[in-house]
Amino acid sequence: MFGALLRWFKALGYLLTGQIDSARRVIDTNPHVVRAKYDQIIREKIGQIQVYKQAVAGLIAQQEAKIAVVKRLTEEVQQLERLKAGALAKARQTVERLQAAGKTPEEIHTDEDYKKCLAAYNDFSSTLTEKQARIAEAERDIEAYRKTIGEHKVQLQQLLRDVEKIKSEAADAVADIITAKQERDLADTLAGIAQDGSAEELQRLRQLRQEIRAEARVSKELAGTDTRAQEVEFLEYARKSSANAEFDALVGLPAKPEAPAKPAADKPSTLPE
Repeated sequence: MFGALLRWFKALGYLLTGQIDSARRVIDTNPHVVRAKYDQIIREKIGQIQVYKQAVAGLIAQQEAKIAVVKRLTEEVQQLERLKAGALAKARQTVERLQAAGKTPEEIHTDEDYKKCLAAYNDFSSTLTEKQARIAEAERDIEAYRKTIGEHKVQLQQLLRDVEKIKSEAADAVADIITAKQERDLADTLAGIAQDGSAEELQRLRQLRQEIRAEARVSKELAGTDTRAQEVEFLEYARKSSANAEFDALVGLPAKPEAPAKPAADKPSTLPE
């Protein structure tokens, strides 16, 4: 008993599942539904592309920031190069002055002006080396950004082409579904198995047409319009015959001889012999 009940529930579930699948298929093959699904896919694709564009835009912003850093560091390096050259030029002047005063190299090294020039020169040199290293690092980053951004741009272009293909595919799919549905309905109608009732409707219209024509014929006979139509036809024929005979007489043509009356058939004698 329990097994039979379980089988019945399973069969009922299969039936409902089959009906749901069938109904879903009908809905899924509706051109408007198909178009809406394609539009949803296209919107999702475009949304993903927008997010992707924002990510690429972030990389471009970082690249531009690095370029700005390189530009600023380059200007600072150029300034340091000028300061370094100035410190070296002043140190040379100090050495020349001290040498002219008869100072020994040891005395020159201990001179206050000389030590200031040396300290400034060394500071400018170390700072210059640091900034040049930062420039080199930033330039490597810029190159990496350039390659990465280029690859992402190619990917974005491919995604945009895919969206255009999907748009074209959507139009083709809707057109194919509409055409196939019309062809199927026409074939079903011609085969007499149409599901939309068009064959039955055509049959009813044909039957109604025959009934209306029959009713009109009956009404015509009851009203005597067919008898009057025959009388009019006979009068018209007589008028044409008279006019033709008159015209023949005017042009000198002999009148047509009247057809001889057929002799009456011999009646059987009723007298006794």
